[in-house]
Amino acid sequence: MDSSKNWRDELYVMIFQSDTKAGRRFDGILLLIILASLVIVMLDSIDTIHQNYANVLAYIEWGFTVIFVIEYGLRLYCSPKPLRYAFSFYGLVDLLAIVPGILALYYSDAQYLLIIRIIRMLRIFRVLKLSPYLKQANYLMSALRGSKQKIVVFLVSVCTLVTVFGTLMYVIEGPEHGFTSIPKGIYWAIVTLTTVGFGDIVPKTPLGQVISSLVMITGYSIIAVPTGIFTAELANAMRGEQQQTDCPVCKKNSHEQGAAFCSRCGNALFKKLE
Repeated sequence: MDSSKNWRDELYVMIFQSDTKAGRRFDGILLLIILASLVIVMLDSIDTIHQNYANVLAYIEWGFTVIFVIEYGLRLYCSPKPLRYAFSFYGLVDLLAIVPGILALYYSDAQYLLIIRIIRMLRIFRVLKLSPYLKQANYLMSALRGSKQKIVVFLVSVCTLVTVFGTLMYVIEGPEHGFTSIPKGIYWAIVTLTTVGFGDIVPKTPLGQVISSLVMITGYSIIAVPTGIFTAELANAMRGEQQQTDCPVCKKNSHEQGAAFCSRCGNALFKKLE
């Protein structure tokens, strides 16, 4: 009983603890297998390779799927709380890496869903100790959450604009110039407002061309709005990480975390204890 428990503990350390030598080796090998699996999926999507090597690639992919099934089973086996792991972010990603391979038995195109395994490459953050980058990612997430309402209002306004412009172009240009319906007009307004300009639908009447010019100018004027909203929120998120400590000399009230001296005048922020 003790030997079984010890083996399970050792397996847990190797699979879940990336701080150990065995854990780093396991995660490194796993990342290489995931990368190789992604390469196989990409190669199989090339028609000439698929026609000549479909069976070989299928066998290789099944080999990868079996490896991932075994790995998932070992994670459940050695985890102290299997259900907690199974419903965690990484647990669900690990499960999703297996499901497409099984679905491919009944629906051949499901094998291309295996590309979802690229999400498993997020484990590289643990292996390479990239936690500082994750902290920077938290700034982005905070900025997205803070700007959500403003961006929603902006998108609603844009949707209103493209609906109005699309309807106007349908009325002015009509089916004879390619504006066969209001949704078609809205499609043209979106393409023009975003300055993409596919050119598949072009206004021909003078009034339509005037409105088209207004839509283009409007597009240039509003295209930077969401960027400005997000940038402002990002600055606020990063500013929130600063410690609120008043400098006794120049009275600056925000400094970098852990700062001992004022970044403006250089004086000590804290008095030395006698």
